[in-house]
Amino acid sequence: MGLAEINFIVHQISPPIDNLLANQLVDEFISMERRYIQRDWEPAELDGGQFCEILARILYHFDSGNLNQSKSLDDCLKYIENEHVTHTMKSRYDALHLARVLRTVYKFRSQRGAVHISPNYTPNHMDSKFVTESIRWCMNEVLRIFWQGDREKVAKTIRELLQFDVPSIGQFEDILLVQRTDLTSEEEVLVLLHYAGEIGFSRYKLGCYAQCSASSVTKALKKFLSPQFRQIILLDFLHKSKIRTPPRL
Repeated sequence: MGLAEINFIVHQISPPIDNLLANQLVDEFISMERRYIQRDWEPAELDGGQFCEILARILYHFDSGNLNQSKSLDDCLKYIENEHVTHTMKSRYDALHLARVLRTVYKFRSQRGAVHISPNYTPNHMDSKFVTESIRWCMNEVLRIFWQGDREKVAKTIRELLQFDVPSIGQFEDILLVQRTDLTSEEEVLVLLHYAGEIGFSRYKLGCYAQCSASSVTKALKKFLSPQFRQIILLDFLHKSKIRTPPRL
């Protein structure tokens, strides 16, 4: 997830979302993303189904006023879709759109054979991509609807979530380590900057994490800041941005 910390996201949506369900939802989302980027198609689809079950319980909680941390997806969505009961979720359209996407993903996985052992099914990229993109949309909707903090930070957090997690970086307590050994100094710096997301790293932190000489880091940064790059965004400690756009070649 880069530096969009898990605890921060959970804190911003819980409350109003039940804390256990909020933690489970974010955990399943991250697990699915990591499986997907590692090209592990079948587990990505399975994690997507668990995500659907948890989100259905969250929607049921808000639409009915009843908290049930183990209610089935079908029972939860039947209540949301029922026109003859009282609904308390503010936007009826939001609830129905999410319910339809959850049903589609859940049924698709089952009918493709991703849930039960099937001799006719082999996990593949396209099926996993469909599930992953659908779950990403659902997660973004959850943040939009339930985010309790600064609303201006929602779009930034969504962009952080949509970035692929970099599997070549390991975090060991407070230390980040690029675990690949086939990268040049420039590539290692780029991997770290990608991992940092929109929060970024200070020059000091970047030098601490990069397993190369200080001069190599400085040389790489100077190259990235050169006019050869189409667009450069410089972030200072006050989070103000200056954009330098060189003339088109």
